[in-house]
Amino acid sequence: MGTKVTLTADHMSGMKGADATISGAFDTTAYSISYTPTDGGQRITDHKWVVHEELKDPGDAPLEAGTEVVLDADHMAGMDGAEATIDSASDETVYMVDLTMDGMKMTNHKWVVESEIQPAK
Repeated sequence: MGTKVTLTADHMSGMKGADATISGAFDTTAYSISYTPTDGGQRITDHKWVVHEELKDPGDAPLEAGTEVVLDADHMAGMDGAEATIDSASDETVYMVDLTMDGMKMTNHKWVVESEIQPAK
């Protein structure tokens, strides 16, 4: 916690190359998912990431690609209660990070995985 890193993830505009501070680290399975938001928005494909604990009654990890799940996560609008499909699974350490991106400060941003960070320069 508190470690300074540089993000290599490009989940959203301005993220790649952003400086961040680790605010939490978890040993769990992270999933890339595709889902249709419950608020009527367009289908989201290959959303990275939700963790195993953010799925309703998921059973044992890891889940296989193609598994249908219900989300119990709220880090994006329309996510909680949405039906989703597992696209892929990652068995890396999962991090929450604090960062400022394009002038917007984010605290406890969920999630980036080990391969999406590097030591700060």
